[in-house]
Amino acid sequence: MKNTFIYITVLLMTFGFTNAQQTPAKKQTKSIAIVGATAHIGNGQVYENSLIVIENGKLVSVVENNQTKVDDSKMDVIYANGKHVYPGFIIPNTTLGLVEIDAVRATDDDSEIGSWNPHIRSLIAYNSESKVVESMRPNGVLLGQITPRGGRISGTSSIVQFDAWNWEDAAVKEDDGIHLNWPNTFTRGRWWLGEDPAYKDNKEYKNQIKEISDYFNATKAYTQANNTTVNLPYEATKGLFDGSKRLYIHVDGEKGIIDAVNFSKENGIKSMTIVGGYDAYKVADFLKQNNISVLLQRVHSRPSQTDDDYDLPFKMAKILVDKGVMVALEGSGQMERMNARNLPFYAGTTVAYGLTKEQALQLITLNTAKILGIDNQYGSLEEGKSATLFISEGDALDMRTNIISEAFIDGRQISLESHQTKLWKRYSEKYESQED
Repeated sequence: MKNTFIYITVLLMTFGFTNAQQTPAKKQTKSIAIVGATAHIGNGQVYENSLIVIENGKLVSVVENNQTKVDDSKMDVIYANGKHVYPGFIIPNTTLGLVEIDAVRATDDDSEIGSWNPHIRSLIAYNSESKVVESMRPNGVLLGQITPRGGRISGTSSIVQFDAWNWEDAAVKEDDGIHLNWPNTFTRGRWWLGEDPAYKDNKEYKNQIKEISDYFNATKAYTQANNTTVNLPYEATKGLFDGSKRLYIHVDGEKGIIDAVNFSKENGIKSMTIVGGYDAYKVADFLKQNNISVLLQRVHSRPSQTDDDYDLPFKMAKILVDKGVMVALEGSGQMERMNARNLPFYAGTTVAYGLTKEQALQLITLNTAKILGIDNQYGSLEEGKSATLFISEGDALDMRTNIISEAFIDGRQISLESHQTKLWKRYSEKYESQED
């Protein structure tokens, strides 16, 4: 029995080592020049023939190639004529790195027991060696907002980059915001108990709102008092009132969105964003007037109501952008972690429904960075910012041409290999040999 246990342990360790994530890239030591590519800056600008110079992890030059000359004798030069350069894509409101295998409870750490958990930090549970996280990079998704789930207040999210040894190395912005799940104004009967499955008014809605108000009143009283005993949940909310943290309210319904915005204003919340926002297009003018941004639900989804337009999820972004609302795309929902790699293709779909390609690009780069509060370093290819970018053979918003040849995070050239690319190569060789 003992020998059997040893054999199984060795086998598992061997499997883990042979299938481990790629080793994080080393710090940049030599200047890099990317020459000739079409540079999609992320702010709406495009340089058809660009010169990008990276030094010490920063962008020191992003210009039209015919505007300046550089001494490339002491640089590593990447000639990218005919290719495209993009800022690294950013996926907000994701549980990447918190769950590895849904069916294995020991790998699931995306929610905590209890309803009021503002002090629960997703960052310290983030697994930087996740194979799912690794599979984001070949599509250009290089950063993410790691967000907890469950309860009325799920906890506190943080922003990470996807090439790190551990969560400390991965952290880009710690504890950026707190996530509140707003009550639904409607409920549905439990059909499995024989109840009518039709929508009906949520009779507990007012009581649930009162519970949220009471909780925030208590947190405000705590922040204004001289406390000898630390209350961790209340302590975590301080940033909402001084502007150092953003309140992310997860809500879809029209009335719920209006109530959530008014609640934030009444409670002195400095920064607030709607997450999901299925009915946000119905109150777009209201959101614009109150300077409220939206992390819009997954584009590749079906309409929620039988009388909605069949293509409503595809064109929501266009409607909101036209109204002047700050919009970014998120991808929560069924199989959200696996589908996060499709973020650029969600943006690509919005192009088919009215946005320009550069507007669509902003939905997953600069707009996201602005909402998350990291636009001083990420989200666009501008001098002085982090050299977090990638080179694609073609249009990165098109799954047919999103073929990435090089990618950089903070100037470090990262591996684009994953367990999936290894399997692809393995079986490509198998079937190629059979054809011969």
